[in-house]
Formats: sequence, C-alpha cells, structure tokens
Amino acid sequence: MPKDARPWTMITLAWLVAMAGTLGALFIGEVMGQMPCTLCWYQRIAMFPLVAILGIAAYRADAGAWRYALPLAAVGLTVASYHSLQYAGLLPTPIVPCQANGPSCSGAGMLIMGIPIPYLSTAAFAGITLLLLPLARKQS
Repeated sequence: MPKDARPWTMITLAWLVAMAGTLGALFIGEVMGQMPCTLCWYQRIAMFPLVAILGIAAYRADAGAWRYALPLAAVGLTVASYHSLQYAGLLPTPIVPCQANGPSCSGAGMLIMGIPIPYLSTAAFAGITLLLLPLARKQS
C-alpha cells in the first residue's frame, strides 16, 4: 500500500459520508416534500460545502484538507448534537426552533429507517469528524 493511501482513504470515506448526508437532506426536502427546521438549515450549511471540499481533496489526494473540512464538521456536529438533545427532551429550551417558526422534526414523517433526522445528522457529522481527526493529529 502506498504511503499516502491511508489519508486518501480517510478523506474519501469522509466525502462519502458527507455525500450521503447531503443526498439524504435533498431527498427529504425535494422528494418527501419536508421543509427543514431552523437547526436543520444550519446543519445543511455545514454539510453541503463538505461535499465539495472533501471531494476535491480526495481527487487531489490532499491530506491537508482537514484544515478546511474539520472546522465545518465540528460546527455541524455541535449544532446537530444540540438539535439531538432538544429532540430527545434532554435539553429544555424556551425557544424550540423545530416548532416556533416552521416545520417540526418530531413528526412521524421525519424518520428515515425509523431513526430521527437529528440523530442521523449527528452520526454523519461525528463520522466525518472521526475520519478527519487522525489526519489533523498526524500533521500537527
């Protein structure tokens, strides 16, 4: 195995997770016709650019792309974790973005394979973060 194969593999896997998350979000919005809530919009803002950044990095075998992708993934993970805690009822808040000014993520139609969308988003961002962290540690 070539010396640079492991970073390329990690970036490619992170790109595949970002692509799956983006396609899932587009499927929910465009095919299922579900409008995203405010927190879902913030997560999309973090996820969509990751497809381009990680795709270009995988194509160029650029292990240094973690510098651009990891901050986006960390922000997305933070918002997604907050959203998941709200969804689970573990984080009470006076403002509930999912119901205050728009659609709710708690409806029955907001499950994919029986899993709530906020949990899927948290898993996707966590996966991307975990795939990129070893690259950051190796080059630091």
